[in-house]
Amino acid sequence: MLNRLRFRIRPAFVAWIVVMWCLLMGELSWANVFAGIIVGLGVVILLPLPAMPIGGMRVHWIGLIRFVIVWFRDLIIASVKVAWLALRPAPPPKTAIIRMPMRVSNELVLYFATVAYNLQPGGSVSDLDIANRMWTVHLLSVPDEKALEREKKSITELERAMIRIFEEG
Repeated sequence: MLNRLRFRIRPAFVAWIVVMWCLLMGELSWANVFAGIIVGLGVVILLPLPAMPIGGMRVHWIGLIRFVIVWFRDLIIASVKVAWLALRPAPPPKTAIIRMPMRVSNELVLYFATVAYNLQPGGSVSDLDIANRMWTVHLLSVPDEKALEREKKSITELERAMIRIFEEG
């Protein structure tokens, strides 16, 4: 029993909960730190999180940094495009729903890819078929076939980036 309990207590999680508790209470005091420790220990002992599925996963840090820089650039561009779609004096844009296969093998990497795509304006993953590794994606603006192919290419590039960063150790 004590051996299993030792693996549940994760000091970094408890410290994070203590910091969040003090921020929530609005003041840094010994009482709030002590209460945060009690809450943190209670959370990690009584509500344990499942183990992360990261078996053998390595991160290619240079690739991750490159991806984040490109992702932020794309975020700004996509935000401007969506703002223009909302403000322009024209009828609503044509939308599309497509299914895209994802070749990532790790569920955590699939999750990372889904989050990275959903945080960008202009499209969202509306359904995730984990068993078949398929995304159902809703695209906000697809005026023609070229735009549809660009979006498919963008999703494929995101998939390749995730594979390079997390699966090609």
